[in-house]
Amino acid sequence: MAKGEAERVYVALGSNVGDRAAHLAYARARLAALPRTRLLKESRVEETAPLGPVPQGSYLNQMVLLETTLEPAELLVHLHAIESERGRERRSGVRWGPRTLDLDIVRFGDRVLRDPQLVIPHPEVPNRPFWQRELAELTPDG
Repeated sequence: MAKGEAERVYVALGSNVGDRAAHLAYARARLAALPRTRLLKESRVEETAPLGPVPQGSYLNQMVLLETTLEPAELLVHLHAIESERGRERRSGVRWGPRTLDLDIVRFGDRVLRDPQLVIPHPEVPNRPFWQRELAELTPDG
């Protein structure tokens, strides 16, 4: 991949606190407005049961396809900022808890990245059938 060349990135959106649909709509709008980024396509929104041991309400989930020249670490900073804007608090030790907004980089072009802050492709794809459906819906050939 040549430096500065746009890459296709799949970002998962999820919310199970407050006005879930409004949180997803906000995320889509903010993602579309990111620098050097275009929102190309959106999957359908679906409701899913929460994952993990913490009791909580159902999620609304969706995936979007972006085209960006941002680097993965730059995009992650933007995703965390968008989550914070919607009241997301990252507490250490609480995994898979309820959240106003959760944004995950699922795939970033053909890149493979193993960093303490970011793993690409996202390691949970095989465990999340809804992500698999959403990826299939957004895949250019599918």
